[in-house]
Amino acid sequence: MASSFSLTGTHGSASHGATSARVVGQVPDDMAMIRAAATLTRDLNAARPLIYWADMLASVAVGYGALAGAILAQGVGLAVLCGLVAVLALYRAGSFIHELTHLRPDAVPGFNTGWNAFVGIPLLIPSFMYEGVHNLHHQRTRYGTAKDPEYLPLALMKPWTVPLFVAVAALGPIGLIIRYGVLSPLSAVIPPLRRIVVERYSGLVINPAFRRVMPEGKSRRHWLVLEVLASVWAMSLIALVATGTIPLRAFLIGLAVASGTMVLNQIRTLVAHLWENEEQVMSVTAQYLDSVNVPPPGLLPELWAPVGLRYHALHHLLPGVPYHALPEAHRRLSRELGTSTYALANYRSLSGLIGRLVRSTFRTNSSR
Repeated sequence: MASSFSLTGTHGSASHGATSARVVGQVPDDMAMIRAAATLTRDLNAARPLIYWADMLASVAVGYGALAGAILAQGVGLAVLCGLVAVLALYRAGSFIHELTHLRPDAVPGFNTGWNAFVGIPLLIPSFMYEGVHNLHHQRTRYGTAKDPEYLPLALMKPWTVPLFVAVAALGPIGLIIRYGVLSPLSAVIPPLRRIVVERYSGLVINPAFRRVMPEGKSRRHWLVLEVLASVWAMSLIALVATGTIPLRAFLIGLAVASGTMVLNQIRTLVAHLWENEEQVMSVTAQYLDSVNVPPPGLLPELWAPVGLRYHALHHLLPGVPYHALPEAHRRLSRELGTSTYALANYRSLSGLIGRLVRSTFRTNSSR
């Protein structure tokens, strides 16, 4: 593979050189940056319940309201506009599943239950599909390896894998209806099927080789309660559409909005990392540099990378900092660390990052 990596660059650049897998894994830890990150943000680790609840409930209200508008609208233009608003708002609401995996159970009382009631069950993405999965992505010796459920070396794969990666997400809502409305109830009486459902269809992952294990104790009970609720809702939805109680047009609009949220999330996932590591155990600094911040002044990242996801590299450096504190953490670190290693994970735009990824796939394959 003909690629290069440099620890020099300009703040906000979207054109760092492509990184070879071996070099990425060998980047030594920048201990000054790591210590400064911990010291400068020590007072930002507390989650603020009012912000969580207000943000999530506002997103839910706007999302479902706009969805209703799309269904009831008489004109195509208004329906499309309402549909786009619904996609953005429900995508933001759904993105809180990421926060749930990092919040202590008592940090925001009732938030797990509330999110599942308003978002997780209705959209068929109950929180157990990310809880117990995402934390593996943050384990230092797993990140970027075959044991990481959320990593593929996309930059080192065939060029056609990028559009395919996004296109598959469009079918996500149909897959979830089948998973909860058909496979889940069947697996309750067919043990071999249950094993397949648990291992392969119970996690929001991108690594097809990942196999999940059913948790034990309280986490297992939490999983089963949410799975039953999601299955009841999915089976009810199928029955209501089949009997005409829910008009087919309304169902298809809802399906299109749900598909839009998943496609948008998949596009965001394309640029969450540089995806340039292949089976190397990476240092904390290497993991940070393989991840992406898209900080201000741009405003669009608040739409396609909401709930703190525009600071994804910073999140990997400080996974315990809640989303609402990440902007302040970024300001402090940028001010104190200037154009050091910290600045090398900052990029300007979604288009620049996607272009970089696509060019990397062509470069990698032309050298083979």
